[in-house]
Amino acid sequence: MKKELRVIGIDDAPFDKFDPLQRYVLVVGTVYRGGNFMDGLLSCHVEKDGEDATMKIIEMINECKFRPQIQAIFLDGIAVAGFNVINPINLNKETGIPVVVVIREYPDYKKLFNALEKLDMKKKIEIIKKMPKPVKINDIYVQHIGISFEDTKKLLKITCTRANVPEAIRVAHLIASGITDGQSRGRA
Repeated sequence: MKKELRVIGIDDAPFDKFDPLQRYVLVVGTVYRGGNFMDGLLSCHVEKDGEDATMKIIEMINECKFRPQIQAIFLDGIAVAGFNVINPINLNKETGIPVVVVIREYPDYKKLFNALEKLDMKKKIEIIKKMPKPVKINDIYVQHIGISFEDTKKLLKITCTRANVPEAIRVAHLIASGITDGQSRGRA
């Protein structure tokens, strides 16, 4: 695996989940060469708690000039904009690019599924249930689609240069929060 392979890291911007006037949330993708050089920036908007994240991210990636070189997609969790659940299996299928979902702490599925049921979002539970169980690599958990566990470990070794998460996700988070709040905050 080349040290400067191109990857994209995707994260959403902070938003007010109680503001009825905020319907859409910014999603940022940073294109990186390994974990050292940012080559590009992509963005789209998805509906808060909606169902359009998978489609919008597929379009964002497939229509960008970097598409032929992108060899992996990193997601900061399986959802953006609240409960707008991304379907990593469809994302992999429609882009032809391996997908790695990065999670800091093992998910509390019981709590998550209860919340989705209360909000009448049962369809999203099925997406999550079809995903492989998160596995621990170093200090994070990952779910990998279209790429082996061993190659996922190699990919993380190349792309995690300044934090436990891939640099592409870390910088996507900084940019998204900086644009929305006027300055970056929190951690990816």
